[in-house]
Amino acid sequence: MKPWLQLFFTCALLWHTQAEFFTSIGQMTDLIYAEKDLVQSLKDYIRAEENKLSQIKSWAEKMDVLTSKSTSDPEGYLAHPVNAYKLVKRLNTDWLELENLVLQDTTDGFIANLTIQRQFFPTEEDETGAAKALMRLQDTYKLDPETLSRGNLPGTKYRSTLTVGDCFGMGKTAYNDGDYYHTVLWMEQALKQHDEGEETAVSKVEILDYLSYAVFQFGDLHRAMELTRRLISLDSTHERAGSNLRYFEKLLEKEREKEKERPVNKTVTRTEAVVQSGAYERPLDYLPERDIYEALCRGEGVKLTPRRQKRLFCRYHDGNRNPHLLIAPFKEEDEWDSPHIVRYYDVMSDEEIEKIKQLAKPRLARATVRDPKTGVLTVASYRVSKSSWLEEDDDPVVAKVNQRMQQITGLTVKTAELLQVANYGMGGQYEPHFDFSRKDEPDAFKRLGTGNRVATFLNYMSDVEAGGATVFPDFGAAIWPKKGTAVFWYNLFRSGEGDYRTRHAACPVLVGCKWVSNKWFHERGNEFLRPCGRTEVD
Repeated sequence: MKPWLQLFFTCALLWHTQAEFFTSIGQMTDLIYAEKDLVQSLKDYIRAEENKLSQIKSWAEKMDVLTSKSTSDPEGYLAHPVNAYKLVKRLNTDWLELENLVLQDTTDGFIANLTIQRQFFPTEEDETGAAKALMRLQDTYKLDPETLSRGNLPGTKYRSTLTVGDCFGMGKTAYNDGDYYHTVLWMEQALKQHDEGEETAVSKVEILDYLSYAVFQFGDLHRAMELTRRLISLDSTHERAGSNLRYFEKLLEKEREKEKERPVNKTVTRTEAVVQSGAYERPLDYLPERDIYEALCRGEGVKLTPRRQKRLFCRYHDGNRNPHLLIAPFKEEDEWDSPHIVRYYDVMSDEEIEKIKQLAKPRLARATVRDPKTGVLTVASYRVSKSSWLEEDDDPVVAKVNQRMQQITGLTVKTAELLQVANYGMGGQYEPHFDFSRKDEPDAFKRLGTGNRVATFLNYMSDVEAGGATVFPDFGAAIWPKKGTAVFWYNLFRSGEGDYRTRHAACPVLVGCKWVSNKWFHERGNEFLRPCGRTEVD
């Protein structure tokens, strides 16, 4: 294939990709092939350079032999008229040809390929997002920097490690975000690996500069001074370090004066205790159930007691004697009793899953959430994935899957939302949220004109090696992805009131590539298929 034609096809492959690669592992696979193409282009350039140098080397060796002979007896050498002619010719023509060879630029093809493909490379936003994803995994699954740096993760097929430079980059990302907790953790790891003798272009001075200031932000003056002194011992001309040390010494002197005035029996504050212990606690954030949510993601705190487990059963489900399911009913398994959550097996075949992924992948865009005040869809840091919406006209398989969900649930798909397909990226997650609209957001689904989301049908289209569970913090349930299965629950009581217990989350994917698709059924059209109950909470 001609280089320009190969380049065209490479660009065509990448054309549909956009920024925010880190939000979709599925789309990140394109980067693997793009990098492979660049490596091939680089090898072609190296071969061209080696061929060029081989020609120059051959010329140099030939001229070395010739000039050794000619300089030993110049007049005798030039006495031969052919030698005289060839000397003139060499200096007038041959050396000019060599000059042109030396000046020949063999980088054109590689640079052209690199320049065009760079348009589709991950951006600074991607690198920051990827770094934050690793930190999210670190926090959620309680992984220390050493574990991540050494690549000791469960279920991994291809192990990879982080260098001093990588750890330093992680620390800088956290620092630039004002996240001193992760700055300390990653700068400490970078320093540890540096002290162990790992070769790197990053200096200890650079690491200590960031680390000492981040430690200071936690109020640990003694350690900040210790680190700053170590920095100065390595670079006595470092102006900022010298200035910081003088400032730290003044603050420490003020603290000592306050210490003298403090009553003897005064208890040490929680913050002081943290500093004295040499550890820094992770700051609290906006999510009230953060600890419960993350514990469930780790498989901890699941409230599936033996008594509750006795109320969970397996059965064959024929969709209330749906004619299509009488001969081939689905296997149904209770995942939770109240609210009732069920899992169905063999809902989608591998062929159907691959077709739907194939249809969805070119259309994947950053998943959005609905602003509760404006009803407008927008991206959010607590939802890291890409999604696309498939219509029945896109392919017969979409209509087939929709029809199957209708048969299983007994609800109509006529008023349901389109089939949403989602692929989770690095540390992909969707923090605790409701699928239905609450009373403070009455216009959330006004545009659809089909009422609230009465139920959720969630298809798992891949296995996940580690992480990626669907968890319900309110009642302590964790449901793990199994390819080809689906889970179903009602978001509303029969009265139309929201079941607030169904607040749920998609845990960060630790290892693997998570694909799901879901169908949200709405109230309109289901009034007689799921009639009202006698009480508000039926």
